[in-house]
Amino acid sequence: MTASDPLQGVTLKMILTELVDEYGWEQMGKAIDIRCFTNDPSIASSLKFLRRTPWARDRVEEMYLRWKNQQEAQ
Repeated sequence: MTASDPLQGVTLKMILTELVDEYGWEQMGKAIDIRCFTNDPSIASSLKFLRRTPWARDRVEEMYLRWKNQQEAQ
C-alpha cells in the first residue's frame, strides 16, 4: 500500500460494516451475488469468505470506494 491508497488504514471489517449499514444485506447480495450476503448473512461469515476469496474482496472494496466517492461528491 502507498500513501495514496484510499483503503490504507481501513479494515475489511470496517468496509463491510459501513456497506451493510448503508445498503443492507439484501442490496449487498444484489450488487455482489455471493452466498455469504444472500444466505443467512453475518459480518463474521462474510469476513471469513472475503478473506479467502480475493475476487469477492476486490468487488466489495470497489463497491466501498464508489460509495465513498459518491459521499464526497455530495
